[in-house]
Amino acid sequence: MNPTNHSQVAAFVLLGLSQVWELRFLFFTIFVTVYVLTVTGNLLIVVVVASDPRLHTTMYFLLGNLSFLDFCYSSITAPRMLVDLLSRRPTISFGACLTQLFFFHFIGGIKIFLLTVMAYDRYIAISQPLRYTLIMNQTVCGLFMAASWVGGFVHSIVQIGLTIHLPFCGPDKLDNFYCDVPQLIKLACTDTFVLELLMVSNNGLVTLMCFLVLLGSYTALLVMLRSHSREGRSKALSTCASHIAVVTIIFVPCIYIYARPFRTFSMDKAVSVLYTMVTPMLNPAIYTLRNKEVIAAMKKLWRRQKDSLAVIITTMVTVNILIVFIINISNSIIIIVTITVGSVSLEKTDKTFYIGLD
Repeated sequence: MNPTNHSQVAAFVLLGLSQVWELRFLFFTIFVTVYVLTVTGNLLIVVVVASDPRLHTTMYFLLGNLSFLDFCYSSITAPRMLVDLLSRRPTISFGACLTQLFFFHFIGGIKIFLLTVMAYDRYIAISQPLRYTLIMNQTVCGLFMAASWVGGFVHSIVQIGLTIHLPFCGPDKLDNFYCDVPQLIKLACTDTFVLELLMVSNNGLVTLMCFLVLLGSYTALLVMLRSHSREGRSKALSTCASHIAVVTIIFVPCIYIYARPFRTFSMDKAVSVLYTMVTPMLNPAIYTLRNKEVIAAMKKLWRRQKDSLAVIITTMVTVNILIVFIINISNSIIIIVTITVGSVSLEKTDKTFYIGLD
């Protein structure tokens, strides 16, 4: 197919999770609850880590950054998905699609690099406890975070660079609830075999290698723990178990999606929901339920600022509901304008047709 003979697609239709209205309303009810819990849980950890001086350590600094990234990550896809679940024909413009794709891979890339830094932090803490504060000082942490953000940016720019020049001239139905490379690349009206290989190597293989390196490092840490005292071993095991759980639920779905050719399987949407909606909600629970220091800091913060904390949580929930409402209104206006313009164009075409007949 020669793309020069066809017009460029200006917008995509998001097929979403289901075309059945009853199921869509059920999904909306479930996921709006999940999103509110995600925002509340992750921002609460950020507030707790920032407010308690006892948590001003490297491990909790990294944990606070991970919680902030989880909040951003879920906010890239969740608000629009919630709006689209209540829309009759959810669409997204080509520019908005690329913007969502950029930030999705930008934040996701930062998370991958940050989890690697967290694994290195635990390795130094267990293998060289006496030199830990000297090695993992504030300057080193700042450099690691800056490197993670740069790495995420480079990773995301590569995704945009490989997709922005693709010709989209045929089908416009994107079989997902957000814009991502595997679904987007299938709509291009050109041969994308080489591009798929580049995407798999850039996304899937890099993710798989990082996952194997992290599993290897945590296995080495568990072997080292056998020589520690019972109390120290118990505390380190608790921390490592939380890290391994988070690494697994983040990396395994990503490997499933990206470390294979871009073909559609029945489990794709369920896995996408898992790592875009469910995983950011589970991370705060995994860390707080197994961490006595974080729980103690939360109780202390609640006793000290009960009223103001309640106001903060209420404000966060209200702001997110307002964001969803504003996006819904904007989406409705765009749809109305699109339908109106289309009707006017159709009416003009009909008039021209009848004049030609006369």
